[in-house]
Amino acid sequence: MGIMRLGRVQLRCHNWEKSVEYYKKVIGLIETARDENHVYLKAWDEYDHHSVILEKSDSAGLDHLAFKVKDEADLDYYEQKLIEYGVEVSRTPAGMRIAEGEAVRFQLPTGQYMELYHQIEVVGNGLPLTNPDPWPDGLVGIHPPRLDHLLISGEDVEGTTKLLQEVFGFGMSEKVLLDDGESMLATWLFITNTAHDIAVIKGPNAGVHHVAFYLDEWNDIRKAADIMGKNHVSIDIGPTRHGITRGTTIYFFDPSGNRNEVFCGGYITYADFPTITWTFDSLGAAIFYYNKELNERFTSVFS
Repeated sequence: MGIMRLGRVQLRCHNWEKSVEYYKKVIGLIETARDENHVYLKAWDEYDHHSVILEKSDSAGLDHLAFKVKDEADLDYYEQKLIEYGVEVSRTPAGMRIAEGEAVRFQLPTGQYMELYHQIEVVGNGLPLTNPDPWPDGLVGIHPPRLDHLLISGEDVEGTTKLLQEVFGFGMSEKVLLDDGESMLATWLFITNTAHDIAVIKGPNAGVHHVAFYLDEWNDIRKAADIMGKNHVSIDIGPTRHGITRGTTIYFFDPSGNRNEVFCGGYITYADFPTITWTFDSLGAAIFYYNKELNERFTSVFS
């Protein structure tokens, strides 16, 4: 498989200094570089130079998302597949972003820009590769081990889902149908063996609902809630549990209004994993299994 994982997200932040401090001190990401308008960050157990780029901006939102491919030749392969699929493609030159090589860039039917890349500087996770301890000293905040997934929005859920499946080989772990019983409200897609690497939901074009960070266990979710409380973070909902993916979760907002999630649990997927379907009348249980209700902000706020 050419695509290995979700490699990075670039988020726009208008409340700049507070947002940078929040991602470093509350989320607990590690700064690896910065320039005049960007800060590069990584989760502690990621080996690559960065997985999150913060961009100084006058609005919140997603600049782009990117998946890492296994080999440099995969860029040519997927570029040709995209062209044959009818997608306009461009190249981002090496060095345009700190510590990165060349990337293939294109736009999804839901409006987001997506990139594929291979070359990136490897900086390690702070532990030796021989006889390592389970975690390094000096971690702060929630300190998730990795970036996990994101949920994007747009009108053409079917188009983006089809492109990710037919061009890149994503599987569909779950879907929610609209009340007509046929059209898709949302889809959950995987390219690794997690419950989802990306999800797509009907909403504003080029929008992002949330970016999620993985935590190891429920106790880490509980501690994350304590850290949010101590730091006066705006919590959307949680701690609670999803019906979809079976994961446990908290949703909350950064100082610029981008929604984050911490997520743990969920099932393992394989290439033959069947698609689970949720009907529209069970949407509440699908998203929040315990109280089976969606709050207004969760369904209406995108960035």
